[in-house]
Amino acid sequence: MDVQNTLRDREPQARKPFGSRNVHIPLLLLLSVSMQYCSTSKPTTSVEPVKTVENPVSYAAQIRPIMVQKCTPCHFPEKGRKKMLDTYEATQKNIDDILYRVQLPADHGKYMPYEGKKEALTAEEIKLLKDWLAQRMPQ
Repeated sequence: MDVQNTLRDREPQARKPFGSRNVHIPLLLLLSVSMQYCSTSKPTTSVEPVKTVENPVSYAAQIRPIMVQKCTPCHFPEKGRKKMLDTYEATQKNIDDILYRVQLPADHGKYMPYEGKKEALTAEEIKLLKDWLAQRMPQ
């Protein structure tokens, strides 16, 4: 029996890798997650070219004349008794409200110009206001 015991001791036994835990799956998962951030190309540092605006709109050239023509005397000094819209800063700060109110139906209580005191803004003037807003309201 000593010979048989010795042979049994010498027989190779199946070994489990890394002890009794199976770590292949977590290692593969870790490897796949870390590889997702690898790249074979160098990162680019170029800046996208600035898109040129076909028809630039400025406060001084297009917006202020609309405001003076359509919003006086109520929103401009001297006779103005409402929120002043006589400066670039005031118009810029209130552009969303201005656009909202000039596009309401004429019989709406918040429609501007109020009660027909001035002519309504034309579609072209409203487009200029929208374009000015889209262009980040240059002076």
